[in-house]
Amino acid sequence: MATSLFDLSGQRALVTGSSQGIGLALARGLAEAGAELVLNGRDSAKLEAAAASLTSLGHSVTTTAFDVTDHAAAKAAVAKLESEGRPVHILINNAGMQHRGPLEDFDAGMFNQLLQTNIASVFNVAQAVSHYMIGRGAGKIINIASVQTALARPGIAPYTATKGAVANLTKGMATDWARHGLQCNALAPGYFDTPLNAALVADAEFSAWLEKRTPAGRWGDVEELVGAAVFLSSRASSFVNGHTLFVDGGITASL
Repeated sequence: MATSLFDLSGQRALVTGSSQGIGLALARGLAEAGAELVLNGRDSAKLEAAAASLTSLGHSVTTTAFDVTDHAAAKAAVAKLESEGRPVHILINNAGMQHRGPLEDFDAGMFNQLLQTNIASVFNVAQAVSHYMIGRGAGKIINIASVQTALARPGIAPYTATKGAVANLTKGMATDWARHGLQCNALAPGYFDTPLNAALVADAEFSAWLEKRTPAGRWGDVEELVGAAVFLSSRASSFVNGHTLFVDGGITASL
């Protein structure tokens, strides 16, 4: 049956930044498709609470707390998983952050923090898992991009730069690693009601603008990202590589 193409049974997924928001929703979706989960974050308490919420639903979940911006820590954490017999078959690079402010006054320290969290982390964890995936001749890497991968708006130029870089780094991963059996793609959410967007969701004027600007006429629900994530994690996408899949209610398709 065609649905078997989306079955993730026997696969283990490492999802970074998965103690809340999009990361947690994607982890739950992959688990419902049969995957075992390894949740990642820096806050151990939040991470364990997230794991408990998924375990209570009957899913197989473990955690690994490390800072994705630390190259050595990412390498060591993945090596530990592999040595313990918990190989990573699917990586979702979800960890990310946002700082807002006028570009002419944007703090240099905040800019560097965005670079490290939104770009360097993708490189760090993907490189760590790639060595083992290449050895097995198979692997799925999904980098979380954004509607800002394709579009800009006032006050978030540095974030826009980082998400544009995520898409191009994804293309580079595919170019280097497709021949080894890896599929490396990006998932680009539009505007979703998440903790990262809490300030915007609370802004009635912005929400009204967004609903008018988006052909679907509304904010997205994080559950609406799950199907795309399962597709990119499964055999159904075996010949999809270097692609950025926008899930945005049509905002990048219209003026």
